[in-house]
Amino acid sequence: MKTADFVVSRRPRLSDIQHFLKVEFADYERRLEELQETLQCVQQAYLGTPHRAVIVLEGWDTAGKGGIVRRLGWALDPRSFKVHSISAPTEREKALHYLQRFWERLPHHGQIVVFDRSWYGRVLVERVEGFATPAEWQRAYDEINDFERILIADDTRLIKLFLHITADEQLRRFRSRLTDPLKRWKLSYEDFRNRAHRQEYEAAIEDMLQKTSTRQAPWHLIPTNDKPYGRLAALRIMADRLSKNVALDPRPLDPKVLEEAERLLGISVPTNGLPSKN
Repeated sequence: MKTADFVVSRRPRLSDIQHFLKVEFADYERRLEELQETLQCVQQAYLGTPHRAVIVLEGWDTAGKGGIVRRLGWALDPRSFKVHSISAPTEREKALHYLQRFWERLPHHGQIVVFDRSWYGRVLVERVEGFATPAEWQRAYDEINDFERILIADDTRLIKLFLHITADEQLRRFRSRLTDPLKRWKLSYEDFRNRAHRQEYEAAIEDMLQKTSTRQAPWHLIPTNDKPYGRLAALRIMADRLSKNVALDPRPLDPKVLEEAERLLGISVPTNGLPSKN
């Protein structure tokens, strides 16, 4: 799979997407481990530098956002990896500009931050459910593009992923969650309410992808009827975009650390090898 294969360059028609690739489990396990190792190297390369990254995860309910976040969490150190799960704004946040709560959650230098749902709620759920007026959500496309332009100009790497599943697959996953006591908590009334408005959401999603997929901040549209394939595609995009023009080789040890290792542990650490006893 190539990152460019998922980039949105024109208005998509979601109902026309019928081809969903799959991956064999053994291949999935091997490739997942390789991608997680690459992302570990990326995270270490960012530490102590001005590099930072924002990953936006949007998609249908049950499309697999949580599974992707978990695979990232298994690989990355939580001290510089943060996940913000975005729900309805608080009363305080409703009194502010809708982008304010996202400004407050942006990464520091060296951090990688995931937004599970994001500022795109203004042109998705707020549009469809009537929480924003037509004037508010229509002007939001330009506001969001300006917001993302500012982030990128400030040396923030921005990755935007939309996970797409068919209506039939979503219904199958609803049933699976209902019958699994350990997954029932994931379902809410809003999931069923949103499904009742699927056509309106499709129009809103297509508008969003068309109007906010820019050269600097493109959307990546990932068909995820097969969860393992979707996870690999998402992590592949992250690894490629976050590592571009970044040196991933392990950093050399501080000479003072080498000196103390020699004195206290009786070992020497060559510049290109494993520690060895004297």
